[in-house]
Amino acid sequence: MSATDDVRRHRLLYGCMGLGGDWDTQPYGARDIDAAEAAITAALDIGITGFDHADIYRYGKSEAVFGEVLARAPELRSRILLQTKCGIRLADDSGPGRYDLRGTQIVRSVEESLARLRTDVIDVLLLHRPDPLADPDDTAEALTSLHRQGLVRDFGVSNMAAAQIAQLQARLDRPLVANQLEMSLAQRAWVEAGVLVNTPESAATGFPLGTVEYCRANGIGLQAWGSLCRGRFTGAQETPTERTTAEHVAALAERKGTTPETILLWWIRRHPAGVTPVIGTARPDRIRACHDAASRAPELTHEEWYELWLSARGTALP
Repeated sequence: MSATDDVRRHRLLYGCMGLGGDWDTQPYGARDIDAAEAAITAALDIGITGFDHADIYRYGKSEAVFGEVLARAPELRSRILLQTKCGIRLADDSGPGRYDLRGTQIVRSVEESLARLRTDVIDVLLLHRPDPLADPDDTAEALTSLHRQGLVRDFGVSNMAAAQIAQLQARLDRPLVANQLEMSLAQRAWVEAGVLVNTPESAATGFPLGTVEYCRANGIGLQAWGSLCRGRFTGAQETPTERTTAEHVAALAERKGTTPETILLWWIRRHPAGVTPVIGTARPDRIRACHDAASRAPELTHEEWYELWLSARGTALP
C-alpha cells in the first residue's frame, strides 16, 4: 500500500483542535485530559483511526493532552495514523501572527510536536499555510532531512493551490500525500469554482480553480476541514437559507435512517475526488453521530446531492 493509499483509506479523520481546554497559554489539567480521552474513545468507537493535529491548536495543548492519553494507553499508537501541521506562528514577544516555513522553524516545530505527542515519529506532517517568504529549496531540504532521520514518514500541505504544491513537489523525492482545504456544504467554493467558469460570478469564489483536479491527477489525497459546517445545518442556523437547508438535511437523514451529521459528511464523500472529511467537534455524542459516515459508503443519489447543493446555495445554477 502506498503512502497516499494509507492516508486515503481513512473515511474520516478526527480533528483534535477542540482538545486541551481554552485557547490560552494556561496549563491544561486532569479534566482536559479526561475530556480528550472521551473524545478519542468516541472516535475510535465509530471506526476512526486517523487523528489530525496542528502545533498551534490550543497553544500546543491539543497535542499535549493527546500525548497524555497515549501515555495512558501506549498500545494505541500502533493502531492510529497521527498527523500534525506546522507553519503558523501565533503572535508572541518576537512578532505578530505569521506564517513560517523556514527549514529551521519546521524542524523545531516537529521536535516540539513529537515531545508533546509522546511519540517518536509523525505519520504525516502538513505545511499548514503558504509562507510567501519561504525558500522552497530550504523548506524541501528540511522535509527531506526529517524523513531521513525517521522523524516524519510522509508529507502534505494545507490550504495550498495547485501551483504552490507543484513548486514544492518538484524539490522532493517523496510524493506529497495530502492537501487539507476547507470543504463542506457551507463552504462550497471547491465545487463552485469549476461550475462558474465563464460566468460573472467566477472570480468571487476565492478558490483556485484546478486545485482539486491537480490533486486528483497527482494522487494527492484531499482532506476537508470544517466538514460539519460548525453546526450551521445541524442546530446553529442563522439565515433563512440555512434553516431551509437544515430542514432538508434532517428530512433526508430520516429517510436514510441516519443522522444529519452523516448527511453532511456523505455530501462531501459523494464527490468523485474521494475527499476525506475531518470532523472537529470535541463532543462525544456528536462524534458518535458520524458513525454511518465512517462505516457506510455515501448513500446519496445524483439528484439528492444536487438538491442539497442547491438548497445551501440558495440560488439556481447558472
